[in-house]
Amino acid sequence: MARRGSQSTPPPPDFEENIVDVDVSEEMRGSFLEYAYSVIYQRALPDARDGMKPVQRRILYSMNEMGLRPDRGHVKCARVVGEVMGKLHPHGDSAIYDAMVRMAQPWSMRMPLVDGHGNFGSLGGDDLPAAMRYTEARLSREAMLLVSSIDEDTVDFRPNYDGQEQEPEVLPAAFPNLLVNGASGIAVGMATNMAPHNLGEVIAAARHLIDHPDASLDDLMRFVPGPDLPTGGKIVGLEGVRDAYEKGRGTFRTRATTTIENVTPRRKGIIVSELPYSVGPERVKAKIKELVNAKRLQGIADLKDLTDRTVGLRLVIEVKNGFNPEAVLQDLYRLTPMEETFGINNVALVDGQPRTLGLRDLLQVYVDHRIDVVRRRSLHRRRKREDRLHLVEGLLVALLNIDEVIQVIRQSDDASQAKQRLMQIFELSEIQAQYILDTPLRRLTRYDRIELEKEKEQLTKEIAKLTAILESERKLRGVVSKELGEVAKEFSTPRRTVLLESSGHTMAATVPLEVANDPCTVLLSATGLLARSNGAGPLPDSGPRAAHDVLTSVVPTTARSQIGAVTTLGRMIRIDVLDLPTLPPSASPPSLAGGAPVTEYVDLAPDETVVGIAALDDGGGGLALGTEQGVVKRVVPDFPANRDEFEVIGLKEGDRVVGAVQLPSDAHHLVFITSDAQLLHYAAANVRPQGRAAGGMAGIKLAAGARVLWFGALDPSREARVITVSGSSSALPGTQAGAIKVADFADFPPKGRATGGVRSHRFLKGEDVLLQAWAAPTPLRASGANGKPVTLNAALGRRDGSGEPLDTRIVTISGPLGAPPLDETPEETGADG
Repeated sequence: MARRGSQSTPPPPDFEENIVDVDVSEEMRGSFLEYAYSVIYQRALPDARDGMKPVQRRILYSMNEMGLRPDRGHVKCARVVGEVMGKLHPHGDSAIYDAMVRMAQPWSMRMPLVDGHGNFGSLGGDDLPAAMRYTEARLSREAMLLVSSIDEDTVDFRPNYDGQEQEPEVLPAAFPNLLVNGASGIAVGMATNMAPHNLGEVIAAARHLIDHPDASLDDLMRFVPGPDLPTGGKIVGLEGVRDAYEKGRGTFRTRATTTIENVTPRRKGIIVSELPYSVGPERVKAKIKELVNAKRLQGIADLKDLTDRTVGLRLVIEVKNGFNPEAVLQDLYRLTPMEETFGINNVALVDGQPRTLGLRDLLQVYVDHRIDVVRRRSLHRRRKREDRLHLVEGLLVALLNIDEVIQVIRQSDDASQAKQRLMQIFELSEIQAQYILDTPLRRLTRYDRIELEKEKEQLTKEIAKLTAILESERKLRGVVSKELGEVAKEFSTPRRTVLLESSGHTMAATVPLEVANDPCTVLLSATGLLARSNGAGPLPDSGPRAAHDVLTSVVPTTARSQIGAVTTLGRMIRIDVLDLPTLPPSASPPSLAGGAPVTEYVDLAPDETVVGIAALDDGGGGLALGTEQGVVKRVVPDFPANRDEFEVIGLKEGDRVVGAVQLPSDAHHLVFITSDAQLLHYAAANVRPQGRAAGGMAGIKLAAGARVLWFGALDPSREARVITVSGSSSALPGTQAGAIKVADFADFPPKGRATGGVRSHRFLKGEDVLLQAWAAPTPLRASGANGKPVTLNAALGRRDGSGEPLDTRIVTISGPLGAPPLDETPEETGADG
């Protein structure tokens, strides 16, 4: 008996065998190309317009359609993944959730697009995120900028994988997401790896390109000096950054941010507060332990991870006694992930084709896209308003002829006849007639007529405005630029990554071998940023203003020299010039946006700030100091070479330094401006030099309750201005802009040392004190509290005149950038970072 199923079913009688011979190599080639195209266009590469890969775009679009906006509650991520997978993304749920997790990680994206609630992993991927059934999410405020106006016909839609749904081909993208958040992906035969940047810098460059379509790369790099990584750290070597901005490919090194401190009374340690991009602390700790066990890394006594939510990242690497912490740090940079190489490969889709793009190309593609979005949005809005205006005009006709309209409707047999008769009698369109029939009688009152006339007038104005935008390319580009400026104003954040043209931690013993002692200039900004520029000649002072460009101290020196930072407590702290970040050559005029906070180089008490910097080997008129209680002192540059910090003035109890000036010669005049609007100046030769421990001598005679507000020095033969800002002492500090007055410095006669000076400002009703004061050579440059430039429009007034109200609070003013280092920082702008 045959076993069941052992015989096959015979073919039907009319069956015809059809075998096609296919060449295996051709089939493999065609199938592989189809697969490669799918990976390139549907998975791995972002679109250059909105910076989104398809899965990211589908996640944001679906969350917006689900109403998961920032003002709503969080929902389970599994709901979002299911919605995306079921309607738009025909791939696995893990791919969707992984993309969603990355968009919620603040250490992965410079501006996270998903507001996550729960465990979304850790820095460097050391800990995996929780499963999507546990985590919750909603759109972030920044993500709403990418999907805003998507319902106003701003982008094209296409069918999804099964043709039952529609999805956007690209998002409207109200900010340059690709440059701001970067991208990484591996396709078939190509890959992309783009670094994140600072939103404010990128938008500033985009707006400059809108206003100047022929702008060069150097022009744009004045606004975007380099990447700004989410985890901070330092970028060492800017040549690769420029190559990437020019050709689309380049490499640079990212370095951890470290300080050397006393971790125990007898032992120093290396404190790591920021790690390179995409590097986690677990990876660093594992590598250090491996190297120590293999005896390839010497001098490490202990390693502690004190990271928590309060202090953030904090790795403490204790150094054994007898080992140089700087040498150990260099080994850590060389052997561990505390210094990594980042390779930029700017590959993105442009018109559906993969292209390698430089900085200018990336900005141009985005600007063109945004102009198209605004044009389409304006067309849509105009069309909507024209349709509404058409209905309003028809309803106004009905209101003006309300009795006749009612009579026509009553005498009609049905709605169709009523509509036709309304169209014939009152010359209405079919849409207007139908709208009148659909309108309730309660809307046909006299009050509604007034409202409709107002609405008609408003609609007419809006249509005219939109028409003007659509008919003028200049106005259209102006709208795009204005909207970008509003985004930057609301969402931009300070730069996190410090840019170093070369290594900032070279050991002293190797300095002569590796770094030439070339001339350079050390700059201190009003916002407390330090940097150096190559060369000791005059600094360029041309082009549009930029943030952090008001310099309060400019010191010519050399790369292997040291400078001293003078604090309000009368201390001078040594700083190696080689440790300071170098401004890129394209920074003209110099903007210290890529500088480092002065607090990275000096340890300050809670109430202590830096008032100026000076060269330690200056051979001019020495260092002049002025204090709040009116004391003046000149110190000869004879500072101890074996101490990192020392006292330069013996202060009385309650006194503090308000200004420190490096004098080119004793012919310059020392200037005091007090809180009660007195100004005194006299030649520096009237103050004899003293030793470091001396307490100085009487500089200005103060009235009861007055204090020195500003101290500096000026060349009496050079044109200069005196700026004073008055206000009320009863107002909270920093809450009033005050009234400004600008006077010619030559109008103030010199007086003897220790006298009361002359009046520099007349107080009006409600004013009793000077809020701020400066004296600086012309032309003047001013900035606000956030380092942004402020234009001074105040007219030149009388020596003792009153001021004009200020619109914006001014924090500091300096003179021309090429001037000798005489423009000092007032107490209010203490460079405390």
